[in-house]
Amino acid sequence: MKITTLEALLIDELKDIYSAENQMIKILPKLAQSAESDDLRQAFEEHLGETRRHAERIEQICEQLDTETTNKKCVGMEGIVDESNGIMRTIEPDLMDVALIGVAQRMEHYEIAAYGTARAHARQLGLITIANLLNRTLEEEKKADQRLTDLAENRINVQAAMRQGTLVM
Repeated sequence: MKITTLEALLIDELKDIYSAENQMIKILPKLAQSAESDDLRQAFEEHLGETRRHAERIEQICEQLDTETTNKKCVGMEGIVDESNGIMRTIEPDLMDVALIGVAQRMEHYEIAAYGTARAHARQLGLITIANLLNRTLEEEKKADQRLTDLAENRINVQAAMRQGTLVM
């Protein structure tokens, strides 16, 4: 079925985001379990709670729009999740946390793009309450991404480089 209105496009995007969030709810515990760093494990565990709230917000938004959250699979997130499963099977323990941060940031960047787009469409449609909910989640996704960046740049990547004797100052 062709999407012919901006509201229909927004609804399609929301369904895609909902699928992405639910895929993350399934993969984040695996990422946490694979993490060597307690700080990284804690970041994944905390983000799991946030991700559950994000999915609940999408349900709330879809209810306001009188639509269901089902019938869409986010193939973009599915690809990133498949990649993360491969990483957990093939990366050496010394590099596991570095690789996990990379894949988690790809997930976050995907979500940041999706939430930013949906927010813009909601604003254009005059759906300010919905735009504000989407913006709240967008800001939380940006904070999660920044936390991963800080962990990588200030600890995880440095420790991996030191173990491998490739630390550059």
